[in-house]
Amino acid sequence: MSAKIIKCNTVDGRAIEFVDEVIASGAMKDVYFSPDRSYVVCFFSKEKNKFYESKAALEQQKDRLKEIVGNKWDGIFNGVGGDYWKNIFCWPDGLIEYNDLLGITAPTYKKYYFFAYGSKNNDFLKIKGKEKEGKWFASANNQNRFLDDREKGSWLNYLKIGILISRAVRRMHAAGLAHSDLSYKNVLIDPVTGSACVIDVDGLVVPGKYPPDVVGTPDFIAPEVVMTNHLSKEDPKRFLPSIATDKHALAVLIYMYLLYRHPLRGGKIHDMDDPQKDENMGMGEKALFVEHPTDHSNQVKSNQLKSSQLPWADPSQISYQVTGPYLTELFNKSFIEGLHEPSKRPSANDWETALVKTVDLIQPCHNAACSQKWYVFDNTTQPKCPFCNTAFIGKLPILNLYSARQQGNYRPDNHRLMVWTGQSLFAWHANNMIAPNERLTSEQTTRKGYFVLHNERWWLVNEGLTDLTDVTTKTVIPIGGKIELKNGVQILLSKQEGGRLAVVQMVEA
Repeated sequence: MSAKIIKCNTVDGRAIEFVDEVIASGAMKDVYFSPDRSYVVCFFSKEKNKFYESKAALEQQKDRLKEIVGNKWDGIFNGVGGDYWKNIFCWPDGLIEYNDLLGITAPTYKKYYFFAYGSKNNDFLKIKGKEKEGKWFASANNQNRFLDDREKGSWLNYLKIGILISRAVRRMHAAGLAHSDLSYKNVLIDPVTGSACVIDVDGLVVPGKYPPDVVGTPDFIAPEVVMTNHLSKEDPKRFLPSIATDKHALAVLIYMYLLYRHPLRGGKIHDMDDPQKDENMGMGEKALFVEHPTDHSNQVKSNQLKSSQLPWADPSQISYQVTGPYLTELFNKSFIEGLHEPSKRPSANDWETALVKTVDLIQPCHNAACSQKWYVFDNTTQPKCPFCNTAFIGKLPILNLYSARQQGNYRPDNHRLMVWTGQSLFAWHANNMIAPNERLTSEQTTRKGYFVLHNERWWLVNEGLTDLTDVTTKTVIPIGGKIELKNGVQILLSKQEGGRLAVVQMVEA
């Protein structure tokens, strides 16, 4: 017998339907499909939610949800890049009161956020068709022991996932919202396509107006929150989830997706007799980066690791510096300078910028069997993949980017573009005033040129740069034309304000 279909209305009068059959049950809500599965209806369960205990608390929860599905939804999805955000947030868009329960409607997840192949050995974990919760991908043990190789994606795609999550967090913070529970449980990712989606947005904190429901997920809770968690919520010394604690969680997420280990879980034991006290010290007051350059007391003890965790879980085999100069700097700011000083933590915008610049430093690995497929150029004359130790062989052109501060006076942008066959040149490479984000026009997202190796010579083929000029010979390169990349060649990419000059550097490995 098929389950019955229930019809009701949202608080603002929109007619909705759902199939009376729970498809998922979480920490706060029970979830139902609409008949055509294009959206879900989620009801907050009375057993799991304290706000049903008093009328005032219920009214406050209702107000918070009205704000999230109303003004905040409108500001993000009817603002700049509104359609772009629909792929990166699963944002509730309706409030329901039905059967004495409070509920929300939200769009369903895209198909690629469900496991296509499941786990190893004929899906012995039975995860095929289940949501790709981020925790499956954030540890070496899970990756090596459980995941089908076809679900793992490439290292480049984890960089892209980091960009999308940073962008989503940047947008929430710009709207004055804190996620409050940013973790691998509340982000769906797909390493096969390099996609990410922030979920469980209904718990958003509006600082000063709506306090958080939860303190967060262990592993992602900022040290100051862990340290003061025993104090009452009214105590001024207590730290509650906020934009500053989101910044800590974001740094942890990016570190875990790129290195498959936790930045604070090392070998140091704070209390032999009390595991909870040990946990509170290690994640709170005494939190210490496992790769701290001078204090080695929380280093990972490699003799305590399982073979399924190697080499990733051992920083002496794969250091965080494999992420390149821009991310290394931000990890230092997050886990050394800002670990116990929230004001020093990098913003989501800092992460987004550093990740975009890191993608421009990436090289394909020459080893077809390399599990990661890509790596960041290490700025040496003998580059090699840090994941499989395969050396790069051949001529490697690097474009060092400069932009004009005053007419004709070019300064380095601390930004380089690595070249490989098929590598693309975009508008944001040609002009430092264009940022690759949700504001791009369709014209700005089209490729402007590409690089190709032909008969042992490297070329840049011009597809859409009207000003492309060989500065050395003062020759304009027309659209459809090409320029050879040789050491020291200077190429003007754009004459517009913010236009860039690229200086070619050749590494022969």
